[in-house]
Amino acid sequence: MAGSALNDHANSPLGQTSQTPEAYTLADFDYDLPQELIAQHPADQRTNSRLLHVTANGALVDRRFTDLLSLLKPHDILIFNDTLVIKARLLGSKDTGGKVEVLVERILDGHRVLAHVKASKTPKPGSQLLLADALEVTVLARAQDLFELEFKEDVLGALDQYGHVPLPPYIEHPDSAEDEARYQTVYARHPGAVAAPTAGLHFDEAMLDALSDHGIDKAFVTLHVGAGTFQPVRDNDLSRHIMHSEWYTVPAETVQAIESAKAAGGRVIAVGTTSVRALESTCVANAGQLRAHQDDTELFIKPGFDWRIVDAMITNFHLPQSTLLMLVASFIGMSTMKAAYAHAVSERYRFFSYGDAMFLEKGPLDEI
Repeated sequence: MAGSALNDHANSPLGQTSQTPEAYTLADFDYDLPQELIAQHPADQRTNSRLLHVTANGALVDRRFTDLLSLLKPHDILIFNDTLVIKARLLGSKDTGGKVEVLVERILDGHRVLAHVKASKTPKPGSQLLLADALEVTVLARAQDLFELEFKEDVLGALDQYGHVPLPPYIEHPDSAEDEARYQTVYARHPGAVAAPTAGLHFDEAMLDALSDHGIDKAFVTLHVGAGTFQPVRDNDLSRHIMHSEWYTVPAETVQAIESAKAAGGRVIAVGTTSVRALESTCVANAGQLRAHQDDTELFIKPGFDWRIVDAMITNFHLPQSTLLMLVASFIGMSTMKAAYAHAVSERYRFFSYGDAMFLEKGPLDEI
C-alpha cells in the first residue's frame, strides 16, 4: 500500500552479514529479474512512476515519484547531472562493403571521436567508413577497445542529423521520436553523453518549479555518461575490475551551494549515480575535500567505500552484477540492497532506464 512501511529488516537476520567488503564477489550482486519487468518504454508522463523509499534504518516504503517533495527537508540540495545525450549510434559500411555499426563513446574535438565499432572484420587504420549513406569517416587508430575516427563534417552536427538515439542494449525496439524526447532530461545542456543519467528522467519542468517553490535548492554537475556503463563486470574478483573512464566537472558554484546547504543542516541529495560519481570523484582527487574540479574519473564505488559528500540519492533500478548495483550496496548496505531489490521484483516495479526510481537514505553501515 502506498506510503506504508513494509519492513524494517535492519533488526532481522536479513540485516546481518559476516562478509567483509573484500570478500564480496560478482555472484553476491546477482538477482533474478523477470524479463517482463524491464521497461521498454517510458511512463506516460515523466513523474508518473513509482518510488521505492529506502529509509536510513532500512525500512522499505512504496510511494509515487511525486511523493518526493514530502521526503525533502529545508536546506536540502539536489545535485543534477546536466549532460546531454547525443545521437551517438550510426549505421553504415566499410570501404570493403561490409556492414558496420559505430557507437561514439567520446567526442575529442570538432572532427574526431573515440568510438566502438562493430563489424565482421576489424577496420584497419587508414580505412574509410560510409555512415548513414552520407558521412565519410576515416579510421585513424585503435585505442584498446575503441577506435579513433575522423569526420569531415562537424561531429555534433553530423550526429544530430544522421545519428540514432543510443538506447541501452536491453531496450528491444528501434529508437523513435518518443525516445528522442524522453531519453533526455529536461535540463540537459552540455552535449557528450551516450547514455542518459536516468534518475533525472523522472523530473519535468513542473516538478523542478515545485522544488523551488518548496525552498529546495538545486545545483548541477556534468558527467558525460559512456557506453561502458552497460559493460558487465567479468572478473569474480572485484578488485581486478577496471572502470570505464568518464569526463566530469564540478563547478565552483555547485561547491559553494553544497557548502551553504551543509552549513544550514541540509542534505546533499544526488540525482543519479552519475552525479554521485562526479561529487565523490572530486573528493578523491582532492584529498577528501570537495573542490571545484574537472577530469576523467575511473572511480569504482563498491562496499567499503569511504563516502564524503552524498547523504541521499535518487536512482533507478540497476542491472544484476553491475558496478551501479555495487555502488547502491555500498551506500545502503548489502542486506538492505538485497531486500530492496527482492521487494521491487515481488511488487513488480519497472526496472532499468525507463523504469521506476528509488530514494535512498544513507544509514549506518555496520553490516558491511
